Amino acid sequence: MSEAESPRLYRELAPWFHLLTAPAEYAEEAAAYRDLLVEASPTPPQTLLELGSGGGNNASHYKHHFTSTLVDPSPEMLEQSRGLNPECEHLLGDMRTVRLGRTFDAVFVHDAVMYLTTRDDLSRAVATAFLHCRPGGVALFVPDCVRETFRPGTSHGGHDGDRRALRYLEWTTDPDPDDDTFRSDFAIVLAEDGQPTRVVHDLHRCGVFPRADWLRILEGAGFRPAVRSLTFEGETVEAFVAVRAAE
Repeated sequence: MSEAESPRLYRELAPWFHLLTAPAEYAEEAAAYRDLLVEASPTPPQTLLELGSGGGNNASHYKHHFTSTLVDPSPEMLEQSRGLNPECEHLLGDMRTVRLGRTFDAVFVHDAVMYLTTRDDLSRAVATAFLHCRPGGVALFVPDCVRETFRPGTSHGGHDGDRRALRYLEWTTDPDPDDDTFRSDFAIVLAEDGQPTRVVHDLHRCGVFPRADWLRILEGAGFRPAVRSLTFEGETVEAFVAVRAAE
């Protein structure tokens, strides 16, 4: 999507991001992702590239185990992550097109992959991961869902900060079950000392693809993929562990 089409959360609302989803909430997930990468690697990974790193919530945990390079297309989100993870390298880039000219022991793609709404875009992102994964290395893709596990619904949350607070309602719907997209509408309430409380709407358009398409695309790029199921707080997600063959 173009910058103008990207969610407001990743642009003018980015300074509020860690009150919507707090880094501390990612400790269990980040540990599980680290374990998958280590288990799939013939030698313990030392370097990691995250594509679509956002506000750096996962990185705030795994950075203690890997020398980490974080890539995201949003300058505002990179600014938030730099404040949280100053020891990590931060680079502006799109997971479909970025080329760093070097390889890593591990490549990690979390829920930012959901913003790819076509199979062509997903193929381009997988190709980027393959090019940056060293021979014998491993890539890990963790979408929020695949077509088989997608469920519409609502969720809510938020946190208090220093003299400000955020609460949100997220409403996920699939207007056309026959296509490869769905939408999440956020109603976000922002409260700040000395300012009127305000409510903003933020639309997130996301892509969702069948499990078989994921596997076909990963194999077509040159990976050997496997599916692993992970459960966090009663919710199950499917992770694609993709090994690049040693040369």
